[in-house]
Amino acid sequence: MITFTRLAALLTLLLPVLAQDQEDASRCSKIPDEINLTPLTDPFTFFNGQRVNSKSDWTCRRAEISQLVQRYQLGQLPTVVSSAVKATYFEESRPKVNVAVTVGDKSISFNVTIVPATEPGKDSSPAIISFGVNTIPTLTGVANILFNNDEIAAQNGPSSSRGVGLFYDLYGKDHSAGSLMAWAWGIGRVIDALEKLPEAKIDTKHLGVTGCSRNGKGVLIAGAFEPRIALTIPQEGGAGGPSCWRISDYLARKGINTQTAHQIITENTWHSPAFEPYVNQVGILPFDQHLVTALIAPRALYVPENNIDWLGPESAWGCQRAARTVWEALGVEDRIGFDQTAGHNHCQFPESEVEGLTAFVDRFLRGKKVKTDGYFKTEAEYPDYSDKFWRNWRVPTLR
Repeated sequence: MITFTRLAALLTLLLPVLAQDQEDASRCSKIPDEINLTPLTDPFTFFNGQRVNSKSDWTCRRAEISQLVQRYQLGQLPTVVSSAVKATYFEESRPKVNVAVTVGDKSISFNVTIVPATEPGKDSSPAIISFGVNTIPTLTGVANILFNNDEIAAQNGPSSSRGVGLFYDLYGKDHSAGSLMAWAWGIGRVIDALEKLPEAKIDTKHLGVTGCSRNGKGVLIAGAFEPRIALTIPQEGGAGGPSCWRISDYLARKGINTQTAHQIITENTWHSPAFEPYVNQVGILPFDQHLVTALIAPRALYVPENNIDWLGPESAWGCQRAARTVWEALGVEDRIGFDQTAGHNHCQFPESEVEGLTAFVDRFLRGKKVKTDGYFKTEAEYPDYSDKFWRNWRVPTLR
């Protein structure tokens, strides 16, 4: 039986030990008030955990990201041999190119319209391919090619668009590709055709691609999956474009009216059906839109953005900052631009962004020796945003 005297003696022995434990605990670091359990995925770590240590490693990591994105989000991009594409140049009110593609026993064809450059007399000129209508300023010496992406794959809502369009006439209405990937396929066929037609007077080594809003989403995917595009210009694409799923979800939980993955699949058939099981748990995906963007590197990217909540402006800012680390690692950080300004309507290109656009077009399409650093900026303030909260990787120098 333990007497009071013995208990008091035991406590006398234990109290210094407990006090020491409390003193030791006070020297230990405290866990943060907020922990990010789903940070953005590391561009420089392969799926198997190995590190990216060289440019050749990045080539392999890029291929891995492409495969993952096709499998879990966008659907498969079919390959097409050059001989399957026939091209015809003709003129109506404006020059046009007919693109005909045959796969097996099925064939489709569509036209694109060329708005010639304002500097005539050259054998060929660089060109920007516009999804739908052109929404960026017309620049001297650069042709514009109008591409009807809706003809390739419809985007009229989830109930009436899945499997509808020329792409699906070739590959079947149950093909895994959503409309974004189908449009990227279509851009590839346009370039195939232009390469066969010197009479079109288009310099196919200096091609850009642009589009706004929903078409801006498609432009980012086209730039990511079509390596012959020298300059990608996705304008105000929001979710599924320059904004990251994880960051947009985080902002939505804070009460900001921002488009998210679980909403976007109710709006249209831009993504593969394979994406649907993950839209409420995007944090388990082995990629996000920063890695989709990084598929463009080391080619040039200029992202003109707006400050509209639905587009996820803070998400776009953080996502593209994360993507930029790949250009940084490759030693070409001046090949990515981001210009986010407020005070203008959606898809209305503001005067303040013309300088950055012109610089990127002059350098990467017109071949001028101009600087393109200094065009990664925003007018907005994001006091709660932190790179450390979303990124846990070290940026290597890849050689």
